Amino acid sequence: MKKITAIIPTLNEEDNIVKAIESVQFADEIIVIDSYSTDKTIELAKNYEVRILQRKFDDFSTQKNYAIDKATHQWIYILDADERVSAALENEILEAVKNPKDYVGYYVKRIFYFMGKKVKFSGHRRDRVVRLFLKEHCRYNGNLVHEVIKAKGKLGVFDSKIDHYSYKNFDHYLDKLNKYAWLQAVQFNEKTGTLTPFHFVIKPSWRFLKHCIIQGGFRDGLVGLVLSYTHSYSVFMRYVKMWLLRKNLK
Repeated sequence: MKKITAIIPTLNEEDNIVKAIESVQFADEIIVIDSYSTDKTIELAKNYEVRILQRKFDDFSTQKNYAIDKATHQWIYILDADERVSAALENEILEAVKNPKDYVGYYVKRIFYFMGKKVKFSGHRRDRVVRLFLKEHCRYNGNLVHEVIKAKGKLGVFDSKIDHYSYKNFDHYLDKLNKYAWLQAVQFNEKTGTLTPFHFVIKPSWRFLKHCIIQGGFRDGLVGLVLSYTHSYSVFMRYVKMWLLRKNLK
């Protein structure tokens, strides 16, 4: 049987780390790549047979690629700490490694939960990410945030889904949006021309309409409305932070 390294990126994930590690016990090696957590994340992780790497966080792509380079095995499974691998998905992963069928990686579909409710629309209906892949053919694409795998070869899709509990509470959600907005401001700064009302008014308004109307967020009720509004707000904050960046007011 070909072997698997599971990689779990962390920063203050004491509420998630135990369940995350336990959900990838099928892996032959588990690496926790930590951005110097200040809570009990590392203390809890040490109760399991895992390799702990600590590295100052710069961006999501670089952090994950660093851990991939440190992995012992060729097959990599990336697990965000707020995701859980089901028994059904575990079986698919092990079968794929045993018989990859010329694929260099596999997409996993995600079920997104927000404010205690499963989100069926609001832009999350077709949410999927590459989670299992061969390190020699795949790396993250360099995006500072919302990073994706760049694969040299064919990608398959698993039937089983993973539960994605991305936010502990609403304040945690806003904190993440704020962090992402700064990273996106840096990422898109050189590609963006003069900032105008188009960036501060039209683009956020379009994002709200996209999530709420086009992608059916209204069908998720209040949760969909909140998600649509906060996605719109995150676009607005991206350009506010870009403006601050250009003024050296960060």
